[in-house]
Amino acid sequence: MLKKQYRLKNKKAFNAIYKLRNSTHKGGVSLFAGIKKKDTEQPTRVGFVVSKKTHKRAVKRNRLRRLMRESYRLLQKENALGCSQEYMSLIFVGTEHALGKSFLEIQNIIDELLKRL
Repeated sequence: MLKKQYRLKNKKAFNAIYKLRNSTHKGGVSLFAGIKKKDTEQPTRVGFVVSKKTHKRAVKRNRLRRLMRESYRLLQKENALGCSQEYMSLIFVGTEHALGKSFLEIQNIIDELLKRL
């Protein structure tokens, strides 16, 4: 679980990031990036979204969300986030194409998305 200071929770913040349309996609996962930071001391806040349209079962949606969250947490622990720390906030959106993937596949996808920023 990510620490509270790294979590993106506010609906207004999610909507503001979606409006910027700064995104990249790979393997059933999309990454939306917010605006660049002016103060580098602030932590980058991250949100993970898997909608009901992806799958009707909450168990499947929650599994994908947990895999994405854990992948990001491990990359953060290794300091392998690259230039993604320049942004104020990030949102990872899982789709139905990512549902059947293993942890290693999701981790590679998230790593690739962060390198694309």
